[in-house]
Amino acid sequence: MAGADKPGLSYKARRRWSLVLLLVGLPLYIVAVVTIVNWLDRPSILVELLVYVVLGVLWALPFKFVFRGVGKEDPDQDQQ
Repeated sequence: MAGADKPGLSYKARRRWSLVLLLVGLPLYIVAVVTIVNWLDRPSILVELLVYVVLGVLWALPFKFVFRGVGKEDPDQDQQ
């Protein structure tokens, strides 16, 4: 099997998807979370803060594989 040791997405694809997630997905997620918190009949500030912190961390967990190594140099680039 060719490419069996390679990850599912190339480095460039992961960079593009990370931009899409940060520029489109994250703002949509923020709007959804704020809407849900507004439906909670204004909980105490500590409960609201806890909800924002927990949901702020949870959004990134499914996309961890996309963000991993994006800030580093392209490993597929030829060394010169």
